[in-house]
Amino acid sequence: MSKVSSRTRRGLNKLADEVKQVVLSVHISCNYRLHQKQQEAKEHSGGMGRLFVQSLEGKIYSCKHCRTHLALCEDIVSKSFHSRHGKAYLFSKVVNVTSGEKEERLMMTGLHTVADIFCVGCGSIVGWKYETAHEKSQKYKEGKSVLERVKMSGPDGSNYWVSHEAQVGSSDADDV
Repeated sequence: MSKVSSRTRRGLNKLADEVKQVVLSVHISCNYRLHQKQQEAKEHSGGMGRLFVQSLEGKIYSCKHCRTHLALCEDIVSKSFHSRHGKAYLFSKVVNVTSGEKEERLMMTGLHTVADIFCVGCGSIVGWKYETAHEKSQKYKEGKSVLERVKMSGPDGSNYWVSHEAQVGSSDADDV
């Protein structure tokens, strides 16, 4: 083992302390943002402090973070959707979510009015809901919700992870 000078050792220790501070800062920032999302979810659900969660039976997709039930396998309309994090599924019905503000988004299949949807259990964004499709061929999406696969656990408890192929930016698909 080679000798390391005390000056080099002090420099490495100082660098290690700086890295620890950055990691702590990022951890605090992420926890703060999670807390904000939880507060938003409470506000969207009426903010009364009492949370009513619907339990589903059958093959269930649930929130990856808190295991709150979100949708049933039988309510999948399409598995051919994509989000900035990878695969996403279009569902005819989802439960235990609250909607954010409606906004216009230009997606791969045209302009849509959508609202992000949040898990009522932990406040995490789990996908979006199509409010309005501005193109005739996309009207079938109205009232339906997209859940990002990376944000939920599958019926068998499996999780998906962000792939390197995931695109950045708004997206969806029309391969139904």
